[in-house]
Amino acid sequence: MPGSEYLRYVALGDSQTEGLGDGDETAGLRGWADRLADRLAATSPGLRYANLAVRGRLASQVHAEQLGPALALRPDLATVVAGVNDLLRPRFDADEVAGHLEAMFAALTAQGALVATLTFPDIARIAPLARPAAPRAAALNQRIRAAASRHGVVVAETSHHAVVTDPRLWSRDRLHASPLGHERIAAAVAHALGLPGSGDDWTHPLPSPAAVPSGWRAAAAEARWAATFLGPWLGRRLRGRSSGDGRTAKRPHLLPVAVLPAGNRPGELMDGLGEPADTA
Repeated sequence: MPGSEYLRYVALGDSQTEGLGDGDETAGLRGWADRLADRLAATSPGLRYANLAVRGRLASQVHAEQLGPALALRPDLATVVAGVNDLLRPRFDADEVAGHLEAMFAALTAQGALVATLTFPDIARIAPLARPAAPRAAALNQRIRAAASRHGVVVAETSHHAVVTDPRLWSRDRLHASPLGHERIAAAVAHALGLPGSGDDWTHPLPSPAAVPSGWRAAAAEARWAATFLGPWLGRRLRGRSSGDGRTAKRPHLLPVAVLPAGNRPGELMDGLGEPADTA
């Protein structure tokens, strides 16, 4: 049940769960799931954590590629977040995407894991050019809630709060959360799980309003975004390629989580000597 001590946490998903937007390929990606693992370890010192997420994956691919390994790790807590990549595809079927999510919910909960997921924000408020995807996100959220209810899955309702579309919570590509955004997602899931010390602070607006361009500046910003990020993304789709091609999970084994001493980056994940922990 929410609020219990956790010993094995496994994260399934795509680029958000992998951590894009929080760190880089040189120093390493962090992301909301890593940050949540840090919060969990504060009250569950024996926690071990695996992150199976791979960028670019559709919900069907998360289901096909990650569910089996996740079940083999026998988590007592799992997070399943996928579907945004599906939202942006020309042929989007909310029932099909939700079906893959529900199959993962069912399998993990049947094995005894507590599962958590989240709903998605209004994409049009983050990237106006993505306005056609807004009804899709609403339809998928509705189905996520229904599937979660059927299987006792905890839902972090991020879609309900205006702050989630504050541009400062998003990276320049507007597809991935910024470090601050990843921290808010972690806080949202921690709150939904009822972790000690968690609360609704993540729903509060940032102290000062965001500077939002208007008029020709807004149009110029949209044009730059389209040229820098949307164009390359569409190019990969037309070539049948994905940003995750050739990539594997960054943390496929259950490894201990330790917080660095004060003065270092807070919440950084460490894996001891780098050897995978027992995955039985």
